[in-house]
Amino acid sequence: MPELPEVETTVRGLRPVLEGQRIALVQLRRPDLRHPFPADLGQRLTGATVTGLSRRAKYGLIETDRGDTMVFHLGMSGRWRVDPSDVLPHDHLILETATQRLALNDARRFGSVDLLATTALADFPAFKALGPEPLGPELTAAYLHAALAGRIASIKLLLLDQRIVAGLGNIYVCEALHLAGISPKRSGGELSRAKLERLVAAIRSVLLSAIEAGGSTLRDYARPDGELGYFSKQFLVYGREGEPCACGGTVARYAEGGRSTFWCPKCQR
Repeated sequence: MPELPEVETTVRGLRPVLEGQRIALVQLRRPDLRHPFPADLGQRLTGATVTGLSRRAKYGLIETDRGDTMVFHLGMSGRWRVDPSDVLPHDHLILETATQRLALNDARRFGSVDLLATTALADFPAFKALGPEPLGPELTAAYLHAALAGRIASIKLLLLDQRIVAGLGNIYVCEALHLAGISPKRSGGELSRAKLERLVAAIRSVLLSAIEAGGSTLRDYARPDGELGYFSKQFLVYGREGEPCACGGTVARYAEGGRSTFWCPKCQR
């Protein structure tokens, strides 16, 4: 599933293509993805000018001059294609400006598209309970210390809880915990402020490195320009079970919460 760096990379790729442009055509090539497209999507977007693009957690936001924001989620296999030479069977939503065409392609159809009044974004059900952005100023060691107080669940599972930190996914949590030298099995409530300081720094470092590399290409993900993300070549532990860690240990794997966790038992305490 595309995670925060992939969505951020997508938004950054769409910004020079869409921002300031008038949407001349909206074409729906099927009635739904994970849930139905908004019934008035075409009416409200056609003729509107895109005034901004941004991201919240794993959602992309496209704002227009009509006071609307289209919120998209890439699901497991979604990606935007810019100026495709052909319309493919899984191009389910087409947007055209005076100069370019964009296609939202989603083979598995686990993505979603919603259209909201921009002033109502805070009340969007998917946003109401979200924690702070991991790259924003609100994520601090003090915040995590308070949010994790008394929690006996593993720090790995707690970091995946979107109510604690918004947008973190399995790949980047594994990588951040390794960079911080913290065992994913440790109870969140027992981590010291010093460890949490290292963790916050590691989360930011891993996410920024992944964004710079264009995300991680796992299965279907690609950037809007068609290029692949290359952060997967920098993985220190994710997907490397049985391979050597830089500390001299061996990367291990275990399953928790329906996900594989990769870590080094030697350097992660």
